[in-house]
Amino acid sequence: MKGRNLTGGLVYSTDSGRMCPACRRPIVQCACALSTPVAAGDGIVRVSRETQGRKGKGVTVVRGLALDVEALAQMGRELKAACGSGGTVKDGVIEIQGEHRDRIVERLQAAGMTVKRVGG
Repeated sequence: MKGRNLTGGLVYSTDSGRMCPACRRPIVQCACALSTPVAAGDGIVRVSRETQGRKGKGVTVVRGLALDVEALAQMGRELKAACGSGGTVKDGVIEIQGEHRDRIVERLQAAGMTVKRVGG
């Protein structure tokens, strides 16, 4: 079983390169990422600070934004620029390096969102 593709989908083509196993299109033309549904939440954006799994380095985490993939990535870019820090957007969560909860809460409230500061 080792090294076998259990999903049965094509993962690489010499013509197109890497292929999406779900829709079987080239990765650059994949429609799966665009059609992922937005997570339905309670309408409250939660901003917290986490250090777990990061060797003691703190990150500010923003959860609960009801935005599509592109809008979430754009919001992540705006928040990183506002904080002057690096970060990432993955699995519907924005992570900003460092302690920036106050600045992020102010920014999101100015955008008209209901924001809660979670944790100490």
